[in-house]
Amino acid sequence: MNSVKKKLYFIYNPQAGMAKIRENLSEIIEVFASSGFEITVCPTLKAGDARQATIAADGKYDIIACSGGDGTLDDVTAGMLQSVTKVPIGYIPAGSTNDFAQSLQIPKNMLDAAEVIVSGKKQSFDMGKFNDKSFVYVAAFGLFTDVSYETSQDMKNTFGHFAYIIEAAARLPQTRYYHVKVEHDGMTMEDDFIFGMVSNSLSVGGVKDITGNGVLLDDGLFEVTLVKNPVQVQDFTDIAAAVINRAQDNRFVFNFKTDKIKFSSDEEVPWTLDGEFGGSPREVCLENMNRVLELIVPKNVSLPCVSP
Repeated sequence: MNSVKKKLYFIYNPQAGMAKIRENLSEIIEVFASSGFEITVCPTLKAGDARQATIAADGKYDIIACSGGDGTLDDVTAGMLQSVTKVPIGYIPAGSTNDFAQSLQIPKNMLDAAEVIVSGKKQSFDMGKFNDKSFVYVAAFGLFTDVSYETSQDMKNTFGHFAYIIEAAARLPQTRYYHVKVEHDGMTMEDDFIFGMVSNSLSVGGVKDITGNGVLLDDGLFEVTLVKNPVQVQDFTDIAAAVINRAQDNRFVFNFKTDKIKFSSDEEVPWTLDGEFGGSPREVCLENMNRVLELIVPKNVSLPCVSP
């Protein structure tokens, strides 16, 4: 009898990460094929294509694999949430930063990452709900959070991660604050904030450990950082140190964990979700969706999870 081949759907962004996927595409497919998969390949042309492709693939494949930046992974996971049949997602990082891939210890080498997809283990992770949208690992507003989606793709391809630094430095004189009411766990605070971050990751923007110590990716809790508007320019030094070191005693920075949080403002507040523009709502409810995301990760690594 002939054995039935497992089916793998490979969605990739040909522009991500200096378009390096193009140089590795045939070898990646060879890795999949040599492991006995029947492969269908789907390049994306614009934002949202990966989500639509994932929805259209519902029930037809054993694995959905994708390659691109965090935005591509975000699209695929959003499509999987809308699908009736849930299958594991494999990820080959090809973007400029790839924060979540770093948290999962997925190799930067594309062929090694492809090997993980065919030989790794399945692991469940939390995701976030942002009003009626979803995000994989971070939702944020304020200082520098628009840098990732307003930095041009050509600039990212030319300068890589340094492109974010160039763009961010140019924005320092334009720092502004938002008057926001924050509600969580029966508590309310209202103040002027220059930055807010709700995350489930070990790094954000390529900065490791900025989300704090004791982060677990499947515990049903977000890590939250809020930064008040500084009184004087020199206060920025204390703020930067407090954010990076997750200090608990800085009068401008608040750090805590929660599974649900609400932000309200009288003005529109621009948000970024996983490095992409998430809209400018006046009211946002964020909820942790515990262990709804199943990814394929390296078999012999220890990840920051409650469930091994």
